[in-house]
Amino acid sequence: MLYRVARKVGLAGPSKTADYFSDLVETIICQQLSDKAGATIFERFVNLFPQQKVTPGGVLALTNEKIRSVGPSWSKVNYIKNLAAQVTKSSLKLNTLHKLNDEEVISQLTKVKGIGRWTAEMFLMFSLGRKDVFSHGDLGLRRAIQRLYKFKHPPSQKKIEKIVAKWSPYRTYACRVLWRSLGES
Repeated sequence: MLYRVARKVGLAGPSKTADYFSDLVETIICQQLSDKAGATIFERFVNLFPQQKVTPGGVLALTNEKIRSVGPSWSKVNYIKNLAAQVTKSSLKLNTLHKLNDEEVISQLTKVKGIGRWTAEMFLMFSLGRKDVFSHGDLGLRRAIQRLYKFKHPPSQKKIEKIVAKWSPYRTYACRVLWRSLGES
């Protein structure tokens, strides 16, 4: 079933980036927002920085009001500042995360207030380029599975786990296909 959808919408795999701090800030900003709204707010946020380079020190130098003025909620402003502080004082060592396994990365990231499992899983997929990640907390993925498998009601996590187990060790690819399928009618 997923193969048929992948042929229709195209196959995309995980991606890797080098700017882990900026990626995490973007993911925090985009939490519970549409892609378009999140991208717009993040673009405004990036424009607050010289040469559009988001850094922990740069974040800490901005007032909460300045960050809030470009769109993030007050709670997200606090989460972004907290992340910057954790990185600055080396409580979170972003440059070593690529050496850890998935659960260790999730454990490290979720110690930071404002970063939950979903944010950590997005980081694994879109920043570290991990190939076998599925985010049970992602509403879009759950909707796509419901639609693809023609469930009348949202499937339970147990049912979803049974389905996605078949896609291992390439669950990130499956996620990308599922997300793309949501744009199809």
